Amino acid sequence: MEDQDSNPAKEVARDVFPFLRVYKDGTIQRLVATESLPPGLDSETNVVSKDVVIFPETGVSARLYLPNEPISRKKLPLVVYYHGGGFFAASTASREYHSALNRIVAASNVILASVDYRLAPENPIPVPYADAFAALEWIAGAGGRSEPWLRDHADLDRVYLAGDSCGANMSHHFALKLSGSGRALRIRGVAMIHPYFWGKDPIGAWLFVCPSEKGCDDPLINPFVEEGNGSGLQKLGCERVIVVVAGDDILKDRGRLYYEKLVGSGWKGKAEYLETEGKDHVFHIIQPDCEEAKIVFKRLGAFFNDDS
Repeated sequence: MEDQDSNPAKEVARDVFPFLRVYKDGTIQRLVATESLPPGLDSETNVVSKDVVIFPETGVSARLYLPNEPISRKKLPLVVYYHGGGFFAASTASREYHSALNRIVAASNVILASVDYRLAPENPIPVPYADAFAALEWIAGAGGRSEPWLRDHADLDRVYLAGDSCGANMSHHFALKLSGSGRALRIRGVAMIHPYFWGKDPIGAWLFVCPSEKGCDDPLINPFVEEGNGSGLQKLGCERVIVVVAGDDILKDRGRLYYEKLVGSGWKGKAEYLETEGKDHVFHIIQPDCEEAKIVFKRLGAFFNDDS
């Protein structure tokens, strides 16, 4: 249960500043990314969007984005996007994400499906991962064959995973999960923007959202632990990866390490690296109209449309 209104008379059980508060009566007050925008035609970018319910029983859904151009028989790359927010904040309808994804689609000329998964702490990890992966299978499978926008405009031979922060984390794990799984779903590439990875020293609120005995060395947050998937980077189930980091982001070094370990792992794909100096975590979502964000969007567009 979520309580958006501050009530000074209520007792706080856990204050995860500046993101949310958990009260002793069980209600949760989220403090960031709480303003929502509806789907529709965005006049600034000429991108149109709509919401699609994927699993009514859990409420998992996706917001689909499509360039509002004259109908063409040429199908577009399909980008499945996972929003950030530490697994406990934001949604596909959040003002920041809706605005930024409109701009990514306009710059990239792709069809994009932004997945709305259930959040912690109401739904602790691994629930967000399970929701997000099930949505991917639907979007690139049954949904891609039945949902009109996906059926008519998405090239299911050019599927990309993308996400920022914890969404980049999920994209990594799903590319590993699909490798050698026997599933028909094929991922062309993964765009990991400001990925949320760490090690034994806590950062963010991982211990808050994940009730794991392994703490911050859980393979979900640290892909380099020996018992985790770090040793399997060479098996990453895609042909191309781009790792995007921000120069002032505390997670930058972990993102750089991921890129270096991937390149040195024996993985047969092509890896790219982009660092934005002087910017912090998810700046492209918070400031989507800044020049640095436009450079990131242009680079992503080139990545999604590279058929080499």
